Amino acid sequence: MTRQWLQGVALEARQVSAMLGAAEVLHGIELALAAGQWTSIVGPNGAGKSTLLKVLAGLLAHRGEVRLHGQPLAGLGARARARRLAWLGQGGAGEGSADDLMVYDVAMLGRLPHQRWLAAPGPADRAAVEQALRSTQAWDWRERPLGQLSGGERQRVLLARALAVEAELLLMDEPLANLDPPHQADWIALARAQVRQGRTVVSVLHELNVALAADAMVVMAGGRVLHHGRCNDPATHEALEAVFDKRIVVHRVAGQWIAIPA
Repeated sequence: MTRQWLQGVALEARQVSAMLGAAEVLHGIELALAAGQWTSIVGPNGAGKSTLLKVLAGLLAHRGEVRLHGQPLAGLGARARARRLAWLGQGGAGEGSADDLMVYDVAMLGRLPHQRWLAAPGPADRAAVEQALRSTQAWDWRERPLGQLSGGERQRVLLARALAVEAELLLMDEPLANLDPPHQADWIALARAQVRQGRTVVSVLHELNVALAADAMVVMAGGRVLHHGRCNDPATHEALEAVFDKRIVVHRVAGQWIAIPA
């Protein structure tokens, strides 16, 4: 694996291993994710993709070290970490308790790391929330309870909450769940917009054609990183094809790399 193309490291895993129950599911991960880029993480079911993302977010106990812009993540307080790193979990897991909250209030939860204890939202908070809801096309639902929304609508609100943090890193686990193709395209545009603003995006994706639109790709299997490289690199395409047992092939169509059945 070459790292010569990395211009600056946002998030780094050093000899990271993790357990789920009695089973070790990550094995000595060494990974450096470039700052100011969008990196997709792909691999077959059970590869350890979501587990790795949770470790990088500081949400799962592990051995080894995770570093955020050179600083040990474990050394940051919870509030400082929440300001710098925004998280969107898989399918809105654990969000059932928020069903009675209005959409606006759900998005405002993303501003908690920036607010004093029990302080009312300020102009900057309100502006960030409005911008986030508008960017995910959820502004018109701001006075509706989260529980009344469809799965795709709900996902867009939770994405808005993550965007409202205005963190330097945005980690998302299967962010396209329940989104139809037009809104998947909108999500790609949002990821690109975050990168243009100097932020770093890391996403676990099952949609390989979307993953190939990223700047870089991490290919995983069996709790290990098999390859990390640019999405336009033939070596990345070879690794992607190999991890799916040559049942897919990567082609360039209309200026875009896509994976199709072999």
